[in-house]
Amino acid sequence: MNTDPNIPDPDGFYAAILAASEDLSDAEGLAFALRLSLLLANQIGDQAVLLDAVHAARPRRGAAQ
Repeated sequence: MNTDPNIPDPDGFYAAILAASEDLSDAEGLAFALRLSLLLANQIGDQAVLLDAVHAARPRRGAAQ
């Protein structure tokens, strides 16, 4: 799994995500994030890579985040 920046403008992409969720309630923001995750997962399409990403993204108890 590639964890190095792999898009031309990661800061711009992050800003776009923040802007898209700007006026949403907490529940709407969570639903947006989950829909976006599923859309991106569908584009990736590789189950092993997706499961690696799920494990990498999950916070570890007791570790700084």
